[in-house]
Amino acid sequence: MTTRGVEWLSEAADDPADCRATWADDPRAPYALAAGRFFDVVTVEQRVGTETFDQLLHRGLPFGPVVLDHKARRVGFFLGSRSEETFSHHLGKEVGAPPPYRYLSQGSVVVVPGPMPMTGDRYQWLRAPTRRPIANPLRPVALATMLIASAELLARVDKYSEHYPSAAAFALRGFERTTTDAG
Repeated sequence: MTTRGVEWLSEAADDPADCRATWADDPRAPYALAAGRFFDVVTVEQRVGTETFDQLLHRGLPFGPVVLDHKARRVGFFLGSRSEETFSHHLGKEVGAPPPYRYLSQGSVVVVPGPMPMTGDRYQWLRAPTRRPIANPLRPVALATMLIASAELLARVDKYSEHYPSAAAFALRGFERTTTDAG
């Protein structure tokens, strides 16, 4: 995380100076920040969240900081504050059912990692803020679309896994057919 990212995040704290002092003393220290001031956060189950993160990243779609809570097994996507109506509207326009999610805004708190978390820390940045994110009205649209697409993809993978429980079983079935056809 950059110095400008730390400055932006710490401004969301009830006491920005205390937040910066905490991170100066321990850059790994998590900190609770108020949602709704500078950002809202959409949290989802880790598996859907990491797939959504990958889809947004690989498709070059607009998205902001992303945090992972290993213990709660949840991923949080930062949106601009007051994005809930746009996010909900576009989520409702998608064909598939949205995965379960929590929308954190005014009156909510989100715990974020410090600027330099280490492997094994409970909170990790999948994408740390490098500066104040530029307002982009497409971020909630991209997130809504990819959440549903990712949930549907994972449901298909699970269905496939039920039919072919392992790669070894799949390979064995293919081998059995080949030897039976040849025999």
